[in-house]
Amino acid sequence: MRIKSGDTVKIIAGKDKGETGTVLKTLPKQDKVIVEGLNIHKRHQKPTQMATGGIEEFPAPIHVSNVKLVDSNGEATRVGYRFEDGKKVRFSKKSDTTLN
Repeated sequence: MRIKSGDTVKIIAGKDKGETGTVLKTLPKQDKVIVEGLNIHKRHQKPTQMATGGIEEFPAPIHVSNVKLVDSNGEATRVGYRFEDGKKVRFSKKSDTTLN
């Protein structure tokens, strides 16, 4: 998976198309990412003796094919890999700059 936690991504498909956000968590076995503040779903919670009920909102996972990494120029780009000084690093294919 070319997207990591902490990356800024742009949604390219779905109900939040065009929005940008930070990746909170990656789920590599499912090929999904959780983006902060996007793809918000609601869960209705019944009250119990331990907790009060209500409507809980949470960010749901998005498939990694529906997001693109945003580089330092603020443009959505594809990610490539190359070796620099004996280390494998990610780079932006659009601007050809190294990503952190």
